[in-house]
Amino acid sequence: MNDRTEGAQHSVAKGFMVLTISMMSVKVLSVVYTPLLRQILGSTGWSVYYSTYTIFSYIYIIANAGIPVAIAKLVSELEAKGNYKDAIKTFRASRTLLLLLGLILSVFMFIWAKPLSMAFNSPESILATRWLAPALLFTSIMGAYKGYFQGIGNMTTTAVSQVGEQILNIIFSLLFAYLLMGKGVSYGAAGGTIGTVVGAIGASLYFILAYKMYGSNHAPKKNKPGVSRLSNKTIIKSILKYAFPITIASALQNSGTIVDLKIVKSRLLSTGLSQKTVDIQWGYLGLYNTLMSIPMAIIGALAIALVPAISRIHALDNKKGLRFNIKSSYRVTFMIAIPCAVGLGVLSMPILRILGYDKEVSPLLIWGAWVLILYAITLVQTSILQGMGKVNVVTIFSVVGILAKVVVNYILIAMPSFGILGAIWGNAACYLVMLILFQWQINDSIDGRIHLIPCYIKPLIAGLAMGIVTFFSYKIFNGILGLIFGGYILNLFASLISIALSAGAYGLVLVTIGGVKKSDLNSLPNKITKLIPRRIYKKLK
Repeated sequence: MNDRTEGAQHSVAKGFMVLTISMMSVKVLSVVYTPLLRQILGSTGWSVYYSTYTIFSYIYIIANAGIPVAIAKLVSELEAKGNYKDAIKTFRASRTLLLLLGLILSVFMFIWAKPLSMAFNSPESILATRWLAPALLFTSIMGAYKGYFQGIGNMTTTAVSQVGEQILNIIFSLLFAYLLMGKGVSYGAAGGTIGTVVGAIGASLYFILAYKMYGSNHAPKKNKPGVSRLSNKTIIKSILKYAFPITIASALQNSGTIVDLKIVKSRLLSTGLSQKTVDIQWGYLGLYNTLMSIPMAIIGALAIALVPAISRIHALDNKKGLRFNIKSSYRVTFMIAIPCAVGLGVLSMPILRILGYDKEVSPLLIWGAWVLILYAITLVQTSILQGMGKVNVVTIFSVVGILAKVVVNYILIAMPSFGILGAIWGNAACYLVMLILFQWQINDSIDGRIHLIPCYIKPLIAGLAMGIVTFFSYKIFNGILGLIFGGYILNLFASLISIALSAGAYGLVLVTIGGVKKSDLNSLPNKITKLIPRRIYKKLK
């Protein structure tokens, strides 16, 4: 392996680990505070709140999906070529574009709050949608700085901002939801959005300070000899040329939530269910998505770290390095996604009891856990294709996937035997179609073939062994500890012991059958790899 390939891999590994810790912290905080917010808002209020966030999240993607990724890609490419001055110029131009875009979308969301809410069968969310609109401006400002710091390989600043933003969000959301709930469901849900605005403001201020202290001074003052400078017009064209198709592709890939908001509710209503029952079931889907966000935070961190690294290798036309990093990313993705899916599926009810979530979410969790694996791979594939500049392909194939989802959703949700579960099967259809098409394009772009089966078969075997250990260990310890404890404490202890044993079993089986390589452990800090017994470490290839 040459030095550039190793450097890119270590860059991915370091960024992946830093972002994983922060994103996991953010998602765990979200999962923990969700029951508290639901307790304040009630089932109906939570449904209103989730509808509001579905609208906000989709507009947020339009504002922040393309340009921040374009910044990360272009800055990393320019720095790889020694053009440090234009890397800074690219960031500043992008920051201005995002500021204008965020302002426009904030005004749009505020003015169009009523039509948007009515279009998605959620009239109670009008006030919350308006109160949440200013957050788009500040998240757009954040997006510019995130893209720049990721482009220069500094993931720590992004990590700190995410955790701080979430802490502010939790404090102010719970406080204002509690204070305003007495005025009605609409006001309570609106109060729950205030934390998002405050968190975005706080994170934006942190990024501005971090840039002044470190960001603008990290690179050499002079370019490498012989480097050609770029004009402002060329830079802006490059940003828009790259950002626009990414925005379209991301909007299409994430339009599944909007599809669900529109189709799920209307199709459930067509079965004769009351509006209140539909709202409650829609809330169940929101809880399911909240739980799924924890394992996806890890894969999301890998995907974010992957774009600038792939961009650097692609800019140097290193096909061997591309194949190496893609294979490694797939192995790591499967090694993470499969045990997460097994754990969530087997321990669905115990986990729901621990968190205080409704037991009706269990079927969604059991079936949806396996959809997680498909989603994880498509997310990483998207980053790989974006890093190689294949953004138009991502857009086209995403459209095909969404069409598959719409068809499956429309048919299955109206069937009483499926109901809300039809949305999960719709997701599965979408991600499966995208996975197949994305992999075909990746293989076509790297002058070789990368097969997914060798990457997932060993983690799958280890995952099945883990599932057996998880199931029986919970049953055994639930019975033994039942002699001492009862209720919540019993379920908590039995679950924690079962999770610890199953994690150990998964790791042991994976290492024994050769499912993990030494190169894969480069995604872990040295302090963690040193904890691996030497005899086990030496067995790794």
